[in-house]
Amino acid sequence: MKNIVIGTAGHIDHGKTTLIKALTGRETDTLAEEKKRGISINLGFTYFDLPSNKRAGIVDVPGHEKFIKNMLAGASGLDMVLFVVSADEGVMPQTVEHLDILSFLNIKNGIIVLTKCDTVDDEFIELVKEDIKEKVKGTFLEDVDIIEVDSVSKRGIEKLINKIDYISNEIEESNENSPARLNIDRVFSVKGFGTVITGTLIEGKISIEDELEIYPKELKTKIRSIQVHGETVNTAYAGQRTAINISNVKVDEIQRGDVLASKNSLEDVMMIDVKISLVNHSDKTLKHWDRLRLYHGTKEILCRAVPLDKEIIETGESGYVQLRLEEKIVVKKGDAFVVRCYSPMETIGGGIVIDTAPKKHKRFDENVIKALKVKEKGELKDILEEYLKRGINFYPTKKEIMAYSGDSEENINNALEKLIKEEKIILINNIYMHINQYRLLEENSIKLLTDYHKKHRLKKGILKEEFRSKIESKFKTKEIDILIDKLNNEKKIKLEANLVSLYEFKVVLNDRQKEIKNKISNILKKNAMDSLLTIEEICKGDHYYQEVIESMIGYDIEKLDDTYIMDKQIYLKVKEDLIEYLKVNNEITLGEYRDLVNSSRKNCMIILENFDRNKITKRNDNKRILF
Repeated sequence: MKNIVIGTAGHIDHGKTTLIKALTGRETDTLAEEKKRGISINLGFTYFDLPSNKRAGIVDVPGHEKFIKNMLAGASGLDMVLFVVSADEGVMPQTVEHLDILSFLNIKNGIIVLTKCDTVDDEFIELVKEDIKEKVKGTFLEDVDIIEVDSVSKRGIEKLINKIDYISNEIEESNENSPARLNIDRVFSVKGFGTVITGTLIEGKISIEDELEIYPKELKTKIRSIQVHGETVNTAYAGQRTAINISNVKVDEIQRGDVLASKNSLEDVMMIDVKISLVNHSDKTLKHWDRLRLYHGTKEILCRAVPLDKEIIETGESGYVQLRLEEKIVVKKGDAFVVRCYSPMETIGGGIVIDTAPKKHKRFDENVIKALKVKEKGELKDILEEYLKRGINFYPTKKEIMAYSGDSEENINNALEKLIKEEKIILINNIYMHINQYRLLEENSIKLLTDYHKKHRLKKGILKEEFRSKIESKFKTKEIDILIDKLNNEKKIKLEANLVSLYEFKVVLNDRQKEIKNKISNILKKNAMDSLLTIEEICKGDHYYQEVIESMIGYDIEKLDDTYIMDKQIYLKVKEDLIEYLKVNNEITLGEYRDLVNSSRKNCMIILENFDRNKITKRNDNKRILF
């Protein structure tokens, strides 16, 4: 069964709740205070089935100015709105404000419902309808039908139901393939079940036993049970009103405005870049550092405005703005929002989120404004390219890219593949970088190695781990290996024996250095396992010997630890002999190894500890086995 979510909007006491009762046969004013005062304070929820077998969930939102925050929460996730105007009063202040809010929240489908039509004559009804048409010009309600009803006599109710059914056929299916996201609008506890949250599932799907997170607190939770319009189901889909029983989270740990979503699908932020439009029937403008109330999803949050492309955004104008938030929020690119003055609380505008993870911008920066225009209107691949250009040392994973863009994984994969084919971005292990950053890494690598070779003329190269830490400490071993391999394929640098060097670099020895190298080799071969030597014992303070030894390490010499060295060929031979021994005998003690190689206990200990460090052997009490 296809599900749609309908909301009511309109001035206080214009008959929204009574209209819903006429449509559904159910009462949505459930709080004692609501019944006593005759107005909706909180959100009410119910449903009814349409003639075409679609189920329509209804959110009854309050119209009183003092409860506008609840109205904003109820407007989150609506497919259609019934815009209610009373025939005996016509358009009122909250009527206009609700219309502004719905327009900014990108509600696309609506019906204007003229209520209490039995209380006035036909001539007065026509006057009210003309006034309504004038007020909705330029909005999403400009060309919609006005249905005359009276909820008491049921006049026009059937016609309204048929119109809702007809429009529901045009409503696009919600995206079930994206990560799940639900803006929480109520939290309460049910005896014997525990914590229950409600809201409209705006993206994805959720099933019993799914493990999700509550943002921005990143609380881990699990789905115990799900209800859709009072019926228990195994899975809820995007577009459905849901009540969800969750585990591991207490009622006082969450609140309206929090978001239930797939794990790792969202990131909390303290700053967003947006495109804001101001209403054209107010004297309010937007200046630098104005304090605002931001309404996103079901959350209200205070923030400061920093207009980026204008000194002041005037009434009826639009502009790019960076909002500096006073607490954390989770948003996706393209999300709609509404802003109200801090005081007095008046709706002044709204817009869409352009960037969910911006850097702090300077005002009137042409590069920033150009990038925002691309992010606002560009193709997904252009938007992702701008995101990946963010700055030095910025290497997001696909999960981070998905959390930023708000698009489906399939679309993101296609966009990233195009960028890779166009050689605009690079994939290294599981992280992405812009080609500009890659070229900067290349430039820094070449400079580092050039300086190193000038300082250490006889060293074959810098240790790979030292190279990694100086080039990009964020990289893991696998990522630095891929980077080196890529630069090696481009014949820029190379890796030999764990030493990184410029691709064309070779150690060149003069005659004296060649003579010293031969002397060192002969000394190490002669001593072999009988007496391991230190670098100091061979060099005896001679700088030339020190330089030559450095050039031989990793090639002709094996460095056993920080002090002792050994001829490389002899080292490889004793390593192979030990491996063969352990394949047959499984284990060996220090004493047994000493007898095997006929050397001192000290020499054997130095060699075995080297094998342990290089993961050739593993110590198990006083014995060693193959790693």
